[in-house]
Amino acid sequence: MEETEWLAERFEQHRPRLRAAAYRMLGSMAEADDAVQDAWLRLCRSDTDQIDNLGGWLTTVVARECLHMLRSRRQRPAESRLPEPVVILDSDLDPEQRRRPYERPSTRPPPVWRPRRRRSRWPSMRRGG
Repeated sequence: MEETEWLAERFEQHRPRLRAAAYRMLGSMAEADDAVQDAWLRLCRSDTDQIDNLGGWLTTVVARECLHMLRSRRQRPAESRLPEPVVILDSDLDPEQRRRPYERPSTRPPPVWRPRRRRSRWPSMRRGG
């Protein structure tokens, strides 16, 4: 039973990241929870001694499950669906995520790189050089 408890603790450490990835793929928190739950069930049935990178393995399983859900969704009649809004309470965030808005990384796109103006190698006669 110790191994199952240890595995459950490790899984819970990865759950928020897995849930966020599944939500980004599926657009539904309920379906994202289903995908994460299926990953847990698959983890319980698998030989965990063969898994070197648990986080990577779980991410792969969740991504494949999401793709499976998207394929099955495509076979159903088309529905006009909007992503569900996500509400995150401050109590759900860890201290690193509870920064003030001005301390958070910018969500603006990176600046566009433009080459510098080409300068002459030789001194200009106008500058007196």
